[in-house]
Amino acid sequence: MTAEVDRRQVLAFRVRAQQLDRAAGSLADTAVLDLGVQDTGPDGALWALALRGVDRPPAADLATVWTIRGAPHVYRRSDLPGVAAASAPFSDADAGKRIFDAAKPLRAAGIPPLTALDAVADAMRSIVTGPMVKGELSTRLTAVMDEPYTRFCVPCDAVHLWEQPFRLSALRAGLELQPGTSPPVLQPIPDFAPTADVPARLDVVRGYLRLLGPATPKLVAGYLDAPITDVQAHWPDDAVEVAVEGERRWILAADAGRLAEEGASVTRLLGPFDLFLQARDRALLVPDAAHAKALWPVLGRPGGVLADGEIAGSWRARRAGQDVAVTVELWASDSPALRAAAAEQAARLAAFRGRRLSSVDIQT
Repeated sequence: MTAEVDRRQVLAFRVRAQQLDRAAGSLADTAVLDLGVQDTGPDGALWALALRGVDRPPAADLATVWTIRGAPHVYRRSDLPGVAAASAPFSDADAGKRIFDAAKPLRAAGIPPLTALDAVADAMRSIVTGPMVKGELSTRLTAVMDEPYTRFCVPCDAVHLWEQPFRLSALRAGLELQPGTSPPVLQPIPDFAPTADVPARLDVVRGYLRLLGPATPKLVAGYLDAPITDVQAHWPDDAVEVAVEGERRWILAADAGRLAEEGASVTRLLGPFDLFLQARDRALLVPDAAHAKALWPVLGRPGGVLADGEIAGSWRARRAGQDVAVTVELWASDSPALRAAAAEQAARLAAFRGRRLSSVDIQT
């Protein structure tokens, strides 16, 4: 018989799986680092780690690389060879989907997308022998790569490589990003040794099920920008079926029993690109359409207020000189306890940024 699970059990499971309920931990036992912690926004990956009990980890133990959806993600440095293998496209069809519009001219020229990524990676590897700003690398790549690898970019008024092949080839070339650089600075990963082996811990399909499950192949494919057929071909043998609000989904067998556990009563100010908010079942995460639209606008995402297993509102922080002001918008739940917890988390954010909290404006 298929187990029945409601949405609150799913969200409680994700809070626990992503360790948002713990006070302290280490890089070694931080689960989200297996799938990668997106490093986007002023607080980025380090704030996501701090919320999971890892405050100010040794910088030398972490590395930032372009991986899933071409976005910068932070991993344990020691995991990079396995991460490169795990985050690589599963097939030519997958590579073609991940590089978007660049696939059409490449295929028209008879160049399979995976072959194209390898060609760009080879050129990058030969050019980048030390730290190099992205713009300089782009200019030098354009000089050695012909059409169809390049295109005319209207915003830049210049010819350069397609963006996604550029990003997805960097790790294949053994390149990482210098943390906190804008524009990005790329540099060779010391002693990088590629491998074809993907440890189960770093497998991206298993990682989604483990941290954002229960899920479907379609949800995982949406997260990876991969074709559903490729995700289905890599579906874990130990995934078991459950019913979430009447929908067929799957979770790793080892985690199935945890769906019945009680949720943790914690309040967190999640960054706009925190993994908890990256789940592709947004309607389950935030059922109200107006609230979902406010949390995930096309541009300028706010952060999400996690309270007792639910996304209870949004927040933004504004720098004012050496201070920071935080505005919290609560959607439905409002109580003195929640207001106090949100204010406490705002103070935590200000301390994380090394600034004084000048004000907390809580709106309903």
